[in-house]
Amino acid sequence: MYLVSTLFTCLHLSLSLLRFLSAELTRGYFLEHNEAKYTERRERVYTCMRIPRELEKLMVFGIFLCLDAFLYVFTLLPLRVFLALFRLFTLPCYGLRDRRLLQPAQVCDILKGVILVICYFMMHYVDYSMMYHLIRGQSVIKLYIIYNMLEVADRLFSSFGQDILDALYWTATGAQRKKKSPHRGDSSLFMAVLYVFLHAILIMVQATTLNVAFNSHNKSLLTIMMSNNFVEIKGSVFKKFEKNNLFQMSNSDIKERFTNYVLLLIVCLRNMEQFSWNPDHLWVLFPDVCMVVTSEIAVDIVKHAFITKFNDITADVYSEYRASLAFDLVSSRQKNAYTDYSDSVARRMGFIPLPLAVLLIRVVTSSIKVQGILSYACVILFYFGLISLKVLNSIVLLGKSCQYVKEAKMEEKLFNPPPTSAPSKPSSKSQNKCKPSQEENLSASVTSQPLHQKENVIPLLVTSNSDQFLTTPDGDEKDITQENSELKHRSSKKDLLEIDRFTICGNRID
Repeated sequence: MYLVSTLFTCLHLSLSLLRFLSAELTRGYFLEHNEAKYTERRERVYTCMRIPRELEKLMVFGIFLCLDAFLYVFTLLPLRVFLALFRLFTLPCYGLRDRRLLQPAQVCDILKGVILVICYFMMHYVDYSMMYHLIRGQSVIKLYIIYNMLEVADRLFSSFGQDILDALYWTATGAQRKKKSPHRGDSSLFMAVLYVFLHAILIMVQATTLNVAFNSHNKSLLTIMMSNNFVEIKGSVFKKFEKNNLFQMSNSDIKERFTNYVLLLIVCLRNMEQFSWNPDHLWVLFPDVCMVVTSEIAVDIVKHAFITKFNDITADVYSEYRASLAFDLVSSRQKNAYTDYSDSVARRMGFIPLPLAVLLIRVVTSSIKVQGILSYACVILFYFGLISLKVLNSIVLLGKSCQYVKEAKMEEKLFNPPPTSAPSKPSSKSQNKCKPSQEENLSASVTSQPLHQKENVIPLLVTSNSDQFLTTPDGDEKDITQENSELKHRSSKKDLLEIDRFTICGNRID
């Protein structure tokens, strides 16, 4: 009996094992039972696939904006300074018809020219060769730390430098005459010159460190400096990002990429000078240049792809960012614009062209020797070529900007009348009742604008709906954002079974 019961038990176990194996091999499952979850996952994957294209569109547009502001310093600014000085010296001969000797824009142009000339002559006292050999004698780890410190210092200088320049322009144009401000123009000019000089030296140290990395035999320093870009992914991907913060990061990436391109140009110029402008050496530098540019692009794509994935931000947001930059360009081309285009780029992206221009002029004049009439003729032709490039770039950018503004339906915001009341905080009800009273064609916005305005009218451009999240909220807007964040935390909690690593990063569970 014991043997029979044992056989029945073994047979039952074998049948159970066969049924289990059969069930494992033939069982099915239905993904459509959880359609919303898998649809969301698929959209996230498609968003990550769209990020490189949309991001590079924004980057290319932003880089050309920086290039336009950078070329302005070399091409149109000297001509504007010449016209301002010509007006200054010839106006007394014809009599002073206006209340002002110079227009505010002309005063700002002269100040920019004075800063450039003073800083250029001050840069002659900085020995580039001594700095190169001093940095080359340091260890690799020490140079890596120095380069990281220089990047942090560059961001701090850029964030504070435009405020110094704006304070100088505001003081020099006499806008504070009625308020009897105690600030003097000479102190503001001294601070501006000191800032541009120190920032130019900082960028020179960055370029020298990068030059040492290019000329090192084992390329270990260049590899370490490139790995620093991937460390940036770790510091930014797993943080909470709203659209406003992502827009600021995108502008910072545009500025950083353009600055790196100029630094690579400086490194190539210095190396070509040392090798007597041998074109064969340019092909030796070409792989390292491509490696640096490729790593920068790859890091930006990976960083933005995961930030948008974890924070539930669609790829269409980059077209909104691009429309906002285009709106800045179109609004600065109006005749009643309250700021120069290069200054608006500096405020939006943190790109200040004056220190970089001073350094590039210093490097070019020390690397290229101009002797003879033919050389001066080549310099003049090169200058006219730069002017042609600047004009062509400006025309293309203005056309593209008008197209982006039209696509975002922001053109009517260019014609809203400025507020005539005192700058007080209006109520939200009155803001909702306000509607634009003028709607015209965008093509006429750049040309058909009033030449003069009343002094008691403050010209302000009204931001568009897509631009509301692109500016830092202040006043009542801060209260609104705080209330929205409190409402998010008061929302009903999800079941613990529904929480995974995607919902933790995507819904920002604290």
